[in-house]
Amino acid sequence: MSLRRINVNLHLSLSNIKLYSKKLTFKNMRLESTLDQPRRSYQTNVAEKSVDLHHVPVLVDAVLEYLDPKPGQTIVDMTFGAGGHTKRILNSSSDIKIYALDRDPVAHNFAKELAKEYPGQVVPLLGRFSELPSLLKDHEVKQGTVDSFLFDFGCSSMQFDVADRGFAVSKDGPLDMRMDGFRCPETPTAADVLARADEEDLARILKIYGDEKLAKKIARAIIEVRYSFKKLETTQELAELVDTVCGGDQRKDQLGRHASMATKTFQALRIFVNNELNEINYGMNIAEKYLKLGGRLITIAFHSLEDTIVKRHISGNVSEYRANILPLRYSSHGICLQDSEVEYVMHSPWEMLHKHVIVPSEEEVLSNPRSRSAKLRAAICVK
Repeated sequence: MSLRRINVNLHLSLSNIKLYSKKLTFKNMRLESTLDQPRRSYQTNVAEKSVDLHHVPVLVDAVLEYLDPKPGQTIVDMTFGAGGHTKRILNSSSDIKIYALDRDPVAHNFAKELAKEYPGQVVPLLGRFSELPSLLKDHEVKQGTVDSFLFDFGCSSMQFDVADRGFAVSKDGPLDMRMDGFRCPETPTAADVLARADEEDLARILKIYGDEKLAKKIARAIIEVRYSFKKLETTQELAELVDTVCGGDQRKDQLGRHASMATKTFQALRIFVNNELNEINYGMNIAEKYLKLGGRLITIAFHSLEDTIVKRHISGNVSEYRANILPLRYSSHGICLQDSEVEYVMHSPWEMLHKHVIVPSEEEVLSNPRSRSAKLRAAICVK
């Protein structure tokens, strides 16, 4: 069985008030299962049948208001999902062309079906944010020619709703969590991470990506399970382990409902497995390059890790195409710079379209609880 080394950059991770830069190296991580039994997998057609295609897109009215689609425009939907936002955009104006990107093969199939309903208007693209330039090149889309970009970060409802994807704490399934499914078989699953990462790396993943206060205790418990010759392979096994470690503590979500103690652990593993924060950073850079002057950027984030990267790009707090480690308020007062140097450091190609972050109304949260933590930001490309 071959051994592989996986280097994972964690250079866009927020812990408390600091954005840490850290490279974790997993030594001798086996991408194949350590057991001879084949991995449990999900079938694409089963997943598609299980999805509620009538899900409500988050903050759709605000998206349309700030996107302000016009006839003949070209828009890139970077997170197509089940197509909720794309459909509303297509119905809001005539002759709009949308490049529908998603890394999930199931979502890509939905995009192909929508392309049949809107021939010549929807172009399905399968890939991650970082793969978009090559995909657009195949369609002869050049930089500076796109009217708007739309991002809806995080997992889609259809990924949470299908147990075999392994994203949901409440649904028992294999610990997979790969948004790409089996499109990228070399990508380790969440079970692989739990089986091969050392205790220090596990604790750091849970702390940085999940803001988990009990990260060290949970990491220690995972290692102890490993010593007992048992492998964590299902979401239920991991959730029960975390609940045991937390010793009867209870957590509540923003609606005051009881939440699983394993929610933050699942979030951390999902972000890590899918390299989500690096992809978001890359996606922001792509949007800047491909938008026209006056083009619009709309982002919807569901937790502070995502939103922080967006905020720092929009504010110009970027160094070498990456969101800076510290926010601007931590700048040293002992450094004196010339006006030209300050202008260069503070250069931002974005101008905000609103003063305060946009959040869902109480009515939307009640009708769609998954929208409760959403934050929308809208900006215009001015440089």
